[in-house]
Amino acid sequence: MQRSTILASLALATTLAVAGCGTGGQATPDSATPAASSPATTNPAPASTAVPGEPISAEHNDADMMFAQMMIPHHQQAVQMSDIMLAKDNLNPQIQQLAEKIKAAQGPEIERMNAMLDTWREESAGPMDHGSMGPGSGMDGMLSQQDLDRLTAAQGDEAARLFLTGMIAHHKGAVAMAQQEVTNGRNPQALALARQVINDQQTEITEMEQMLQQLPN
Repeated sequence: MQRSTILASLALATTLAVAGCGTGGQATPDSATPAASSPATTNPAPASTAVPGEPISAEHNDADMMFAQMMIPHHQQAVQMSDIMLAKDNLNPQIQQLAEKIKAAQGPEIERMNAMLDTWREESAGPMDHGSMGPGSGMDGMLSQQDLDRLTAAQGDEAARLFLTGMIAHHKGAVAMAQQEVTNGRNPQALALARQVINDQQTEITEMEQMLQQLPN
């Protein structure tokens, strides 16, 4: 009987001791688990996504103004040509991908250049007048309304050929305009955009020339 009483007392004492440790200031093995993972919190948090496009400087010259005013309608026609192709049935997947890529790149660039003109308190070039565009207009590579009508009416390989040949010339005109900006411009954001236009569109020119060679004669 005494032995049973002693064992019961020891069991009670052990239980109280464990309970005391769990409620005291010392950490239990379970409570130490979060501390083991705490080094992850010492790493810096991911930076928040920046707003696209750095603020536009008010510093500019006539070359910057001309670049934005002329490139906006030039880009608008490239988007229009892409829309014409994307509206066609049974479009070549490569042509579709190219047209979508051109729209995705040049749409935001149009918005960026409009923002530049707003910052510089200059008016945009206004609606496109295809009859006044072309060689000598300052916007080389622009298609006439007759060219656009032909592209709209064409189908299949003929449409692809018209689109590629027209867009290659269009891109070359844009590259020439951008190079003028790089040479004569002053605004840092306009200069950066001009360099981007040169890099992107020269790459696309090479791609389109290869696609043109792959079309059936």
